[in-house]
Amino acid sequence: MEFILLAVTGMIAAIVGSLIGLGGGIVIVPILIFLGTELSVLDGITPQVAVGTSSLVLVFIGLSSVISYNKSKQVDWSNGKYLLFGIIPGAMLGSYTSSLFTVDSLKLYFGLFIILVSFILLVRGKIKPLKIFQNEKYIKPHTDGAGKVHYYGFPPYIGVFGSLLAGFAAGLFGVGGGALMTPMMIILFLMPPSIAVGTSMFLVLFGSLSSAGGHLLQGNIHFLYAVILIPAAYFGAKLGVKLNRSLDSNTVVFILRMVLLLLGIYMIIDSL
Repeated sequence: MEFILLAVTGMIAAIVGSLIGLGGGIVIVPILIFLGTELSVLDGITPQVAVGTSSLVLVFIGLSSVISYNKSKQVDWSNGKYLLFGIIPGAMLGSYTSSLFTVDSLKLYFGLFIILVSFILLVRGKIKPLKIFQNEKYIKPHTDGAGKVHYYGFPPYIGVFGSLLAGFAAGLFGVGGGALMTPMMIILFLMPPSIAVGTSMFLVLFGSLSSAGGHLLQGNIHFLYAVILIPAAYFGAKLGVKLNRSLDSNTVVFILRMVLLLLGIYMIIDSL
């Protein structure tokens, strides 16, 4: 029974994560903790193991998504490479900081974090992109799969600092960093949403790889559960990319926002 629950978790997390560029850890971590500490369905789940196992699964969600998004030229490799200088060390630092969590403290801070993500999803479409970082010397063209050319850019040091924060959250909570990077790229860097989602999954891949490496060194990965989660997540990510091109993302974001808000409130109350 627990293996079926894990497979379903991996599939749902990957579909949601790749669909809007969140990564999927924001679904995996609370479910692992709930199944392990609340229902006792899963053995050996601590906050650190939940975060570490999620980070490993997100490597494959990110890989699957990047391969699919790259086919339609939705990954900005040129600008994305600068963001790696922040997200990789940030994720490693976050993975070691997570060792400070107890079950209740992780529930509290993770609950606050996903409420923050819910708020970001609420305002993401209502905040007009800021042109403060749009300097001509940084603006470059990017041609998408439809042949449309988009012009945008950002100072590399701003991108590195922002991705450092997103990477820290990735390692700390096992969320991949996409929850912060996607709105950041849309609002601050003026990336078109379709390209921001694809580029976000590129960053999720490397942020999760760094985070998973840190957690591996600390023994925080449950490989049996990961083996069940990974295949479901890999194919779920491919499905999420297809849905990204066909569904009304606003409807998906609205549903996800409500679920995250309720889940965040529940985790905070349960930690008290």
